[in-house]
Amino acid sequence: MSKRRLVIAGTGSGVGKTTITIGIMAALQKKGYTVQGFKCGPDYIDPSYHTAVTGRTSRNLDSWMFDHSIVRDIIAHASKGADISIIEGVMGFYDGKSPLENIGSTAEISMITESPVLLIVNCASMARSAAAIVKGFQTLTSGPNIVGVIANQVGSVGHFEIVKAAIEQECNVPVIGYLKREQGIDIPSRHLGLIPAIERGELNPFFNKLANLISETIDIDLLYELAKAPEITNESTGLFEQCEDQGVTIAVAKDAAFNFYYQENLELLEANGAKLVYFSPLNNEEVPAEANGLYLGGGFPEEFAAELTRNEAAKASIFKAVSDGVPTLAECGGFMYLTESMVLTSGAEYPMVGLIPGKVKMQKKLAALGYREITGRKDNFLLGEGQQAKGHEFHYSTFEGEKALPYAYKTKGRFGTKQEGYLHGSLVSGYTHFHFASDPKLAQRWIHACIQYKQEAVGILSKGDC
Repeated sequence: MSKRRLVIAGTGSGVGKTTITIGIMAALQKKGYTVQGFKCGPDYIDPSYHTAVTGRTSRNLDSWMFDHSIVRDIIAHASKGADISIIEGVMGFYDGKSPLENIGSTAEISMITESPVLLIVNCASMARSAAAIVKGFQTLTSGPNIVGVIANQVGSVGHFEIVKAAIEQECNVPVIGYLKREQGIDIPSRHLGLIPAIERGELNPFFNKLANLISETIDIDLLYELAKAPEITNESTGLFEQCEDQGVTIAVAKDAAFNFYYQENLELLEANGAKLVYFSPLNNEEVPAEANGLYLGGGFPEEFAAELTRNEAAKASIFKAVSDGVPTLAECGGFMYLTESMVLTSGAEYPMVGLIPGKVKMQKKLAALGYREITGRKDNFLLGEGQQAKGHEFHYSTFEGEKALPYAYKTKGRFGTKQEGYLHGSLVSGYTHFHFASDPKLAQRWIHACIQYKQEAVGILSKGDC
């Protein structure tokens, strides 16, 4: 495991964390280092860029959704074979679940993992005041180890030198480099944030440009030295221990429309003995015939509504699989896809799979955002009555049904508790994204349901043959 780790933190959202993080990753790659990426908090899009630039699957670290021991276990597991791990922060350094404490924040992740921190500061229109900002971040909490600063949005080399002198004198940490304003390196975005890397096509020219730009004004060799960190010696939680093959196959929809999956969810299913096979509804691929389970993750089905509507073979195969009783989890975009239709902000309406009675309507304002405590209900194969897990919601659409539907689970967030989703037979669906590391038994229950389905299907076939 790498003994070098570095948290790339920001003073707030929009300060340039993602651009600088993937630029640093690309610059380290050009120097011949193997880089492992991580992202703090519930985010699918930023890790897609980490994965694209490093060639290694980026992981999410979340100190609210799962135990601290699991955070350390994920770091230790994923960092094997890497020279350095780069952990991109979320929002501002101290922003998390509560304004009164560090739970769920980048700062808490840095402390749990004993990782040094590089703080990005937007220095536009300031000089000595930049030192006051850094000093405030140093002194708010004693635990984090801020080892350096990057000055972003500076107007000139002279401006950078002024900021550097002020910060280094008052804060006693090096300012290891800068980026100027108006570099022309913005990553395109839309309503949920950046456009995922999977939709961007060939990104190597962009990564090379960013690596060169970062290397010109940021001291990558010093950054590598500042990243020295204690080896994580946390006793393994057993999260990724492989059990015997359970003889079941779970089909996972994965393409530009459906690609929001926590890597740990997939690996926990595999570690507990399931085989995963992938298919693309966007390419009109049918659910693989061997599937005993079905996973329809989130993504951007609204961006591909016309194509998904036309793909009758994919829709029919999904309709049949769920109707036949294949244990299915549909999260957010997958839930939207299973409804009768999707209405875009333009007013255009597109028929979807038709399993859930009702339609989803896209809107221009955010419909839901935040962490969720999830409580199951009777007959939910994934999360039964009284069982609990954690996850998050983030979407711009709302669901409209003609009548009250059997809900899948209850969720608790900032604004109280609500009944959420749709439960019907072996279908568990809703807007909430589950993180299986919050309760590893989620994977075990799903696989058990797949085994039961397979046994019942074989029994039906045998009776028919007789």
